[in-house]
Amino acid sequence: MREKERQRKLMPLCNVTDMPTSVMVFYYEKFTVRLSMRKTQMNPPNGGCASPTKWTTWSSINWEKVAHAVKSLQRRIVKAVKAKHFHKVKVLIHLLTRSYYGKMLAILRVTTNKGSRTCGVDKVLWDTPHRKWKGIEQLKVKGYKAKALKRKSIKKKNGKFRHLGIPTIRDRAIQALYKLALEPIAETTADPNSYGFRPKRSCADAITQCHTALSQRNSAEWILEADIKGCFDNISHNWVLQHIPLSKKVLIQWLKAGYMENNHWFPTESGTPQGGIISPTIANMVLDGLEEAINLHARRRPNSNPLKINFVRYADDFVVTCSKSEYLEQEIKPMISKFLADRGLELSLEKTKITHIQQGFDFLGFNIRKYNGKCLTKPKKDSVKSIYSSISECVTNHKTVTQEQLIRMITPKIRGWANFFRHSAAKHTFSLLDNKVFKLLWIWAKRRHPNKGNHWIKAKYFKNKGNQHWVFSTTGNKRSWELPLFDATKIIRHTKIKCHSNPYDKDWEGYFKERAKGKLAKHENFSKSATVI
Repeated sequence: MREKERQRKLMPLCNVTDMPTSVMVFYYEKFTVRLSMRKTQMNPPNGGCASPTKWTTWSSINWEKVAHAVKSLQRRIVKAVKAKHFHKVKVLIHLLTRSYYGKMLAILRVTTNKGSRTCGVDKVLWDTPHRKWKGIEQLKVKGYKAKALKRKSIKKKNGKFRHLGIPTIRDRAIQALYKLALEPIAETTADPNSYGFRPKRSCADAITQCHTALSQRNSAEWILEADIKGCFDNISHNWVLQHIPLSKKVLIQWLKAGYMENNHWFPTESGTPQGGIISPTIANMVLDGLEEAINLHARRRPNSNPLKINFVRYADDFVVTCSKSEYLEQEIKPMISKFLADRGLELSLEKTKITHIQQGFDFLGFNIRKYNGKCLTKPKKDSVKSIYSSISECVTNHKTVTQEQLIRMITPKIRGWANFFRHSAAKHTFSLLDNKVFKLLWIWAKRRHPNKGNHWIKAKYFKNKGNQHWVFSTTGNKRSWELPLFDATKIIRHTKIKCHSNPYDKDWEGYFKERAKGKLAKHENFSKSATVI
């Protein structure tokens, strides 16, 4: 019946018997072409929504075109969410999760990240172009059933264990596919001062926001340091199913998949797996709304903040500032506990406390404290001890390696740690670490040549480079290797991202382009001043 109506709409309105033969042929060809195009769109190749392509292998895919097509759909999702057209949002999610381009991009992400070499319970990896290409056909949502998670436990500093649930490579690809549709929604509805597990945001943004809220003379003096107890493991499944705008059938598969440990299957009654790609996005959406709830409770307005309430969150760690400690203890803390209880969560009694800015507090590896009225952000003591222990262990356990090999092992540790803390007041800490590392290397060098004098050892292992006279360096394989100094890292003030910016919103496209240019210019200036290996 529908086919007849379609043919009637495509045929001319005049009487066919009165038409010339050439005109009849023209309309017949036009009707045939349009009909074949509709059949092709209804049944595209490889079961996707994208138009037919000439790609026949994984290496022939035009990734720029794929990314552009997916981003176009993500922008439409953001536009629909902002307009509160939730039915249209649902349609666009359905379109993206079944699109051919979306499936290709999802497979690319799970096969190029750090966990791409880790298999699930089925011991399957998509580690070749042929397997990746065949994987596109396996990402079918209809009749999808998730397999159990592979349990892996990692020991934490306090002696407890963090349990990871690793899905199979196919389940990870399905999660990545749905994350492409969910993340634009999460970014549009997220708290302005939430910075963890969000694109274009980092720890540096969260620390800069803390410094901005506490650096003035009349800023808040009391800080509530809060930590959620087992955030990923205790999220309520009922809350997720009711509030996360994805297919409930698919969500149930992820939440109720269970895990395998010692060849036994165990059910999962709460929480989202920490090894899942989509879990951080879901966890962020569970905690979104906390900042608004605190501001409403404290009656904070854009132009009025009498209690000096400020909120900064990174994943499940967050701080709340206030001018009165009693208000934090009696009003804010119970309100947060009630907010979390609705989601199956609770505050950690061990890590949640109220401190004064003169005493300082630790947040994301930094220590924020006021010294004689001046707010300084420094690397916390545990972070300094950790990097020194790591380098010391590396030097101690590799007493017989060559100087070149030792430099190649230590350099990433120094560069990574120094770059992470280069936005803070870390100059004194950098100098202190350089002195300690020098002593380690001097002991390492003297042990290798117990019968040689200090001048000989200095000439062999430590060279003169410009104004520096003790540079740990060597020359080999037509290349010079030298160990960079912590102190060579230039301290650069971080430019915080605008709190309401959204990388999936077309209105913010120009802002992110300018921000990328600014970061590139800073990086070039930093590279010129840094020590070159």
